[in-house]
Amino acid sequence: LNAAPCRAARQRVRFLPAPAHGDGETMGLVAVSVPVLADHPLVRGPQFKRLKIGAGHRLDVKASGVFVLGIGHGNKLLTDLYNCHLTKVYTVGGLFGKATDDFSDTGKLVEKTTFDHITREKLERILAVIQGTNHKALLMHSNIDMKTQEAYELAVKGLIRPMGRSPPIITAIRCLQLTLPEFQLEIHCLHETQQYLRKIVHEIGLELKSSAVCTQVRRVRDGVFTLDDALLRSQWNLQNIQNAILDCQLKVKTELEKTLG
Repeated sequence: LNAAPCRAARQRVRFLPAPAHGDGETMGLVAVSVPVLADHPLVRGPQFKRLKIGAGHRLDVKASGVFVLGIGHGNKLLTDLYNCHLTKVYTVGGLFGKATDDFSDTGKLVEKTTFDHITREKLERILAVIQGTNHKALLMHSNIDMKTQEAYELAVKGLIRPMGRSPPIITAIRCLQLTLPEFQLEIHCLHETQQYLRKIVHEIGLELKSSAVCTQVRRVRDGVFTLDDALLRSQWNLQNIQNAILDCQLKVKTELEKTLG
């Protein structure tokens, strides 16, 4: 950043002696615009000495995917986005037939079970029950009278969501793939943790009279940000980060205006 072209130095007006003439005229003063020396790089030093970087919704060490960071003034936008309570989307992998102490496939094995009786129809029935239960919780924590015009307008805009603290809420869940013993889910949720999603996989296994562990948690969307906006670790350089900020500015501004006004 310090090596990049910086803004031009401020100008100030100074009254300097006019050039003397050989005909003996009295020397006067002339107004001249000169740069402010306090803005010179050799006087003020490097423009950037430190950068404040803030983390958005965190990912634990066993999860991957979209992880939003704020740089400089972007830290305030992170707070505003957090106050929007936007939905996050995950793809979650699971494996039927065993249970562990931490619900992940790397935990200590505590049980092995059969899974041949599980079908996609049975799995989707359980997912529908989970979604229905969470939908009721969403309406309860949104503190909105469902019979009002306000509720109708918010529903049309897709803005019915808890605008304060609430337990984790799953707004949508569906099966992407089932090839026993493996399966993959897409989960839309609010106020979750990745460990909560692993526990959901465990509970799905129990509901199907089996057991299941989570093999993968990957966040594919965090509010307005998707995998297409994300930079791989190998792509972290100044130019790519600046481009990413510029590309996302309109998205962030539009969402904040829509949600927070």
